[in-house]
Amino acid sequence: MKFSLLTCNSVILCCFFFLLCLNDLSVHAFFVICVLENAVSIFQQWYTSTMNVLCTWLTDRMDLQLHIYQLKTLIRIVKKTYRDFRLQGVLDSTLNSKTYETVRNRLTVEEATASVSEGGGLQGITMKDSDEEEDED
Repeated sequence: MKFSLLTCNSVILCCFFFLLCLNDLSVHAFFVICVLENAVSIFQQWYTSTMNVLCTWLTDRMDLQLHIYQLKTLIRIVKKTYRDFRLQGVLDSTLNSKTYETVRNRLTVEEATASVSEGGGLQGITMKDSDEEEDED
């Protein structure tokens, strides 16, 4: 079997193309492993620190009832934070931490207290997830 110069050149070009594709894949793999994994870690740390600050603030005011505007604002902050970090790939184990559950429980109790004493002053703002609201309808 004879190999022509054209056949050798095409084999060399195929090998070169294969090596370039392999290099491109390794660059993308490096990006995914290093950058995206670190980004998720950063988001997890950010979420955890945010929930710790909220929990500490609420714990410092344990003996005080929250004002209706504080409650409405905190409910919006906690729900938006939870949803946004969930979209960024933060793990459920991090999202549903003890700190988050403490904050959520406190806001739920405050919400119940406010709805009894204020007579609906929250104007539809609730700690209930939108998924839960759809299931009950």
